[in-house]
Amino acid sequence: MTAPDPLWRADTGFSRDVGPGRLRSVTLVLLGAVLAGCGSAPHGATTSPAAERGAVPASPTPGASTSASGTTTARSSAQADPKRGGVERDIYAADRPGMLSPAVRGFPSRVYVPNSESNSVHVIDPATYKVVDRFRTDRLPQHVVPSWDMKKLWVNNNIGNTLTPIDPKTGKPGRSIPVEDPYNLYFTPDGTTALVMAERNNELDFRDPRSMRLLHSMPVPCRGINHADFTADGSVFLASCEFSGDLVVIDWQRRKVLKTIALGSMTMPQDVKLSPDGTTFYVADMSRGGVWLVDAATFKVIRFMPTGAGAHGLYVSRDSRVLYVSNRAAGSVSVVSFKEGKPIATWHIPGGGSPDMGGLTADGRELWLSGRYNSEVYVFSTVSGELTHRIKVGSGPHGLCVYPQPGRYSLGHTGIFR
Repeated sequence: MTAPDPLWRADTGFSRDVGPGRLRSVTLVLLGAVLAGCGSAPHGATTSPAAERGAVPASPTPGASTSASGTTTARSSAQADPKRGGVERDIYAADRPGMLSPAVRGFPSRVYVPNSESNSVHVIDPATYKVVDRFRTDRLPQHVVPSWDMKKLWVNNNIGNTLTPIDPKTGKPGRSIPVEDPYNLYFTPDGTTALVMAERNNELDFRDPRSMRLLHSMPVPCRGINHADFTADGSVFLASCEFSGDLVVIDWQRRKVLKTIALGSMTMPQDVKLSPDGTTFYVADMSRGGVWLVDAATFKVIRFMPTGAGAHGLYVSRDSRVLYVSNRAAGSVSVVSFKEGKPIATWHIPGGGSPDMGGLTADGRELWLSGRYNSEVYVFSTVSGELTHRIKVGSGPHGLCVYPQPGRYSLGHTGIFR
């Protein structure tokens, strides 16, 4: 087991030896120096006020029809795949507005916000934008993660070395269970295994998805493993390693690292998301201020695309046309067109902010993001691109989860559904 990095949680500003407030200031100064010269406006983005507010399609997907029950039947907007006989492929086709699984249809709509610095979770009613509940957790809650079967939520208490279950029917927490170093949590596509991103231990831990009993610990050849996504067939897990600036390609069935991709100096890869057609991984880079594109078949880097300072979280729209990129240091969200391969709009937070992790509402009409250094939550309209609400929460809000969401099963993080 590798010893923890002295600044083992560089992106949150936490250390075992330095107070969170002081280290956060140091971290932001360092990021400012790294990102000097990087503008907040993304390369290729339209910068007129009208374009910045509204250059995205409204949900539901054009060509979709809605039944009387509210279930949406959508026509995919992904490109045709010649290898599939011209049939369109969209790995997010089950994530359309209204396509809620029977497992979640009775759950009240809520937003669960883990506050890393205040060791708590705030619960928000998205209909009223009001905090309706709050409860304590163990130390350093990082993300709220839907289970594979979508019947439970898990709060990842990183320093507390526990997972706290939440019952989505009631919004209430259960008894925490011991799990070492749970920075983030994913599930294999077949639902047989939970994958704990043991960031400070530099390990990927394979666990039983229900009991969270440890099955196997796999050391990884990089530092700070934390975010990931799966290939379209689910066989390979591409993970980012924040502290060493690497990506690792993992065959989770054989529990083997297939390849390490070095992104170079001054890189800090964060969230990972596969394109709707399954051909390209997008990887946010907080230090470089943009997104890497990686070929999902060869795992070769295609190119780097600037978006904004502190690029962090990645979210695919409900119609699979665009990717929302939260630029934490720039206080903005970039809207990237999959078809055009570039940012087409930028949404700014008036007065600035620190948009981090979050997710879309079930209808796709709102994007909710935590304000990491502002003790608040941001709500953007995906129709107009405007910031509609700022909601005060605890200190250091991080990986909030909007729930329930459409999909057949959860792959983890704050909501990756297929």
